[in-house]
Amino acid sequence: MSDLQLTLLTALLDRYRKNAARVCELAVPFDNAQFWGKPFAFGNSFGHLVLHLTGNLNYYIGAQIAGSGYVRDRPREFNDPNPPSKDEALRLFDDSVRLVVETIEVQSSEDWSREYSGAGADARNRLEMVVQCAAHMQHHIGQMIYLEYEMRRQIKIGSK
Repeated sequence: MSDLQLTLLTALLDRYRKNAARVCELAVPFDNAQFWGKPFAFGNSFGHLVLHLTGNLNYYIGAQIAGSGYVRDRPREFNDPNPPSKDEALRLFDDSVRLVVETIEVQSSEDWSREYSGAGADARNRLEMVVQCAAHMQHHIGQMIYLEYEMRRQIKIGSK
């Protein structure tokens, strides 16, 4: 393995692992009702963002690169009327990150530049898609940070 390949592999694996750890860390203070609750009339619940990230990773990397056969139902990620428990949603998320890590680990130098296609994707190759998915996770982690902050603020106001 070249130095560049090792550097790329290490950077990508590190980013996905850190993103996953941050999502799980942010989820800790939520009970099941808070995890699925929407503190604002607009936006999403923390739980639905977890389902969305799970679907995103399972489709764009799992199905399209790893060939997992995953079939995505994107609208349900945001409005599932019977979502799984917080623990189950986080387990499914962890499973999707594990699949991403395993997929990244087996990519050869040639694999990274292979043509990529997926519904709604504008990535030209696998590397571009894997980087876009990591950036997408970061975007939603920012929203999760705000949801966790707001939940703590509402608890503090309610306890006064």
